[in-house]
Order: sequence, then structure tokens, then C-alpha cells
Amino acid sequence: MSGIQLDHVAIATHRLTDAPALLAGVLGGVPFFGMDAAVFRFGQWEFEGDGRIEVLEPRGADGFLHRFLATRGPGIHHVTFKVPSLRDVCDRARALGYAIVGFNDASPYWKEAFLHPKDALGIVVQLAQMAGKGPTRGKWRTAPPGPPDPPPPVRILGLRTRAHAEARAERQWGELLHGRASREDGVLVYRWPDSPLRITVEIDATADEGPVHIDVVSPRPVRPLDTPHTALGTVFVARAPR
Repeated sequence: MSGIQLDHVAIATHRLTDAPALLAGVLGGVPFFGMDAAVFRFGQWEFEGDGRIEVLEPRGADGFLHRFLATRGPGIHHVTFKVPSLRDVCDRARALGYAIVGFNDASPYWKEAFLHPKDALGIVVQLAQMAGKGPTRGKWRTAPPGPPDPPPPVRILGLRTRAHAEARAERQWGELLHGRASREDGVLVYRWPDSPLRITVEIDATADEGPVHIDVVSPRPVRPLDTPHTALGTVFVARAPR
């Protein structure tokens, strides 16, 4: 076993305070962890089965989120993979033809690097090596308030993406990140044994590569989510329980 885990899916938006209406009020997510960094602020909501969605808000006058939002608007920004050795996975990425950006191993507690969406099938991929147990559930003291009486949480299945060819999907999610592939309902599904989340890949040689939507499953009715949420720019699709 490789020890690589798909940790969370992250969404960029203008205001973190816009997230609870959907993530808590409709999908039942519970505030998990958040903090401020130099040019951004982030928060995570947790769902049934421990899947998490992260939301990022820009801070200051300029930064990567300012540029992303100015170019694309709110929407899915990245996926984060926890890896046992950042150097090992970066070496493997370079051997497969990926360029590494933002490599930073200065901290003994959090080391990270990124794959640019131009290389990585249209989405930023964060690679992170973390020491210790990580954030503690329920300790996000400054979480933006959600609506009263939220519903029970749905389960986040994971991110649905597009790739031009199966070989491109396998190079990234299989060879590089050691996901286990299966074919379900005509699409490729990559799973990681220690993660509640998955990556589903539609193969389409004519469409743009990149994120499509986030799949959820719920035993309770969920209102239609098949249009992008205005503030989050993200489609959530409710799948039938299997």
C-alpha cells in the first residue's frame, strides 16, 4: 500500500461566509477546521463518512486566489493528496513528465508542492506531507455561522472530472497517485484505501479537461443541485445510493 490519501476537494469563492448556506443548510456539512494564511483564508466542512469540502477566500490585495477568481470566477480549485514522502512523489511526478511548482519543505510539520492544471488534467493538485495527527474535529472557533437546524449530512462521494484519454487519467490518478481504478457505469473510478473520497473520470476527447462536479449521495431527498451554486460556482449532483 502506498499510503497516499485523497484528503479533500477545495472550492474558491469570494467570501467564505457564503459557503454555509449550501454546505451546511442544504448538504448538512459540519464545520471541521479553518485558519488564515498570508493571502487566503480557508475552512473545511465534514460530511457523512468523513469526506470534506474546503472553501478558500482571498485575503489582501493580490494572490493566487485573486487571479483564479478574476479569470475563472468561483468554482472547484484543487484536490489535496496527503503523501508519506513529498520528495518521493515529486520525483515520480517529474519522471512522468510533470512540472512541480510551489515546492516548500521548510516546515517539519507541513511540506507541500503543486501540479499546475496545465499539466494535471485541468485542476490544481496539491501534494502534502504532514507530521502529527493534523487538525482536530470541531476546533474551528471562527467558523462562519450556518443556518439553524441544518439537515443530516449527505455523503460526499468525490470529484467528477474529464480527461481526453484513459492513458492520461491513468498516468495521473493511477501511476503517480496510486489510485485503484475500476470501471463503473461507463466511467473510470479511482479510489484510495484510506480515503472516503474518489475521483471519477469521464473520457471525452473533445471537451475541456478538468473538474465537472462533485458527486454526493443521501438517503434523504436533496433539492436539485444540477446548476452551479452562485457563490461557490460548483455543481453538486445527488447520486442514487448503491
